[in-house]
Amino acid sequence: MRKIKTPDHFISLPEAVKLNREQVAENHKRYLNSGLAMMLSLLNFDKQFIKAEGIKVWDSDGNLYLDFLGAYGALNLGHNHPRVLAALEQVKEFPNMLQASLGTVVSALAQNIAAITPGDLQRSFFCNSGAEAVEGALKLARAATGRQRIVYCEGSFHGKTMGALSVTGREQYQKAFQPLIPGIVSIPFGDLNALEDKLKDKTAAAFIVEPIQGEAGIILPPAGYLSGARQICAKYNTLLIFDEIQTGLGRTGEMFACRHENVTPDIMCLAKSLGGGVMPVGAFITTDDIWERAYGGMEKARLHTSTFGGNTWAAAAAIATLEVLYEEDLPERARKNGDYLLAGLNRLKENYPLIKEVRGRGLMAGLEFNQPEGFVVKATLGLANKISQEYMGSLIAVELLNKYRIITAYTLNNPNVIRLEPPLQVTREQIDTLLEALDGIFRKHKGFISLAATSAKTIFKSFTKKSS
Repeated sequence: MRKIKTPDHFISLPEAVKLNREQVAENHKRYLNSGLAMMLSLLNFDKQFIKAEGIKVWDSDGNLYLDFLGAYGALNLGHNHPRVLAALEQVKEFPNMLQASLGTVVSALAQNIAAITPGDLQRSFFCNSGAEAVEGALKLARAATGRQRIVYCEGSFHGKTMGALSVTGREQYQKAFQPLIPGIVSIPFGDLNALEDKLKDKTAAAFIVEPIQGEAGIILPPAGYLSGARQICAKYNTLLIFDEIQTGLGRTGEMFACRHENVTPDIMCLAKSLGGGVMPVGAFITTDDIWERAYGGMEKARLHTSTFGGNTWAAAAAIATLEVLYEEDLPERARKNGDYLLAGLNRLKENYPLIKEVRGRGLMAGLEFNQPEGFVVKATLGLANKISQEYMGSLIAVELLNKYRIITAYTLNNPNVIRLEPPLQVTREQIDTLLEALDGIFRKHKGFISLAATSAKTIFKSFTKKSS
C-alpha cells in the first residue's frame, strides 16, 4: 500500500504529548480561541498540566495541584478513575459504533439508568453532552404534548447550542445569536406564582429547571419549590424537566438533587460525570407514556438520533461510573464532606467581611464576595480594570492557583462567586488545605483593593512576559 507523506507542520501524537507550554499556548492562539487563550494567559491560567489522578494534577514543572473545580462537576469520580479506564479495556474489541444493529452495552446502561432514577422514568436517549441532552428534552416535550411554549428560569444555564441557549438565563450569551427559538419565556427562579401564571393558559409544553442553579452562583431553591413546581405542572398538563447535568450522580449528597424533596420529573437530563470523567456521555430519560407519545412506533422512531450517542465505549464508561458511585457510597461521602466544607466556609465568613454569602449542598458549594461600588483599579491594562471590577471570583482563583496550587473558577452567570466542586472522593485533609489557603488569602488581603492590586500585578507581569 502506498504511504502518503503527511503535510508539513503536521504534529504526530508522540510529538503532541511532548509540546511545551509555550508551544501549546501558541497553537491555541493561532488555531483555536485566541481571545480565551489571551485571557487565561494574563491570569496565569495557561499552565500545562500533564498528569492527573483523582483530585490531584501535576503541571509540566512537576508541581502538584488540588482540583477543586472538577471540570464544572464532571469529575465526580476524579481524574482517570482506574475502574472507568478498565471498563474501556473490557470492550476494546466490540464495535464501538454500528448503527445497523442494537447495541449490547448501551442496552445494559439504559436498564441501569431506569433502575437508579426516581419514579417511573424508564426510557433513555443517549447523546454526547449536557446541551444535547437539553435539546433532546425540549424536542421530546414539544413532540409529546403538541404544544410549543417552554418556560425556564432567570439565571439558569442549560447549554449553548441554539435550543439550550434559548432557555439559558443570561443575555450576554444570547445576544449575538438572536433571534433564538420562538415560544420561550422566562420567570424568576423560586417563584411558584410566576410559574403558575405562565402555565395556566395550558399552552406550555414544559418547564425546565435546575434543582440547584449552578452557573447563577450555586443558588438553592426555596424549601418546597421543586415539589410545588411538580404540582403546578401536573395541574396544567405541562411536562416538568429537571436538568440534573451538574447536580446529579451524587454531587449534592443524594444520587439526584430532586430527591432532597422526593420529587420525580417527567424528563431528566444527565451528562457531565456520567462518563466518569473519561468519555463524553449525555442522556435524557422519561416515562414510557411520554416516549410513546413522541417517538412510539416505527414511523416516529428515527425523529431524533445521534451518530455517537450510546456508543460502546461511552456506555461502558457510564456503567463503570454508576458502579463506583454505589460501591463507594459517594453520594453519602459528598453529603458528609459537603457539610464539613460548608461549615468551614461559614467560619471564614464570620471572620472576613469580604465574603458576602456561602451557599451549597453536598460538594457543590459557592462562595460569593462583596465588592465596593464605583471602585476603579489603577492598573496599566484596561483588561485588568474589567477583570478586577466585574470578576471578583477570578481574583481569588488567581491567588489560589498561583500561590496555593488549588484549581477553582468562578460561575459563568455570576463572576463574583467561586465554585467548589471537587471529586466526591475528596478527603477532609484536602478540604482543610483549601480552607487554610482561603484563610491565608483573606488574612493577607483585608479588602478588595489589595486583591485587585495583586491581580493587576499578575496580569501586567504575564502581559509583559508574553510580549517580550
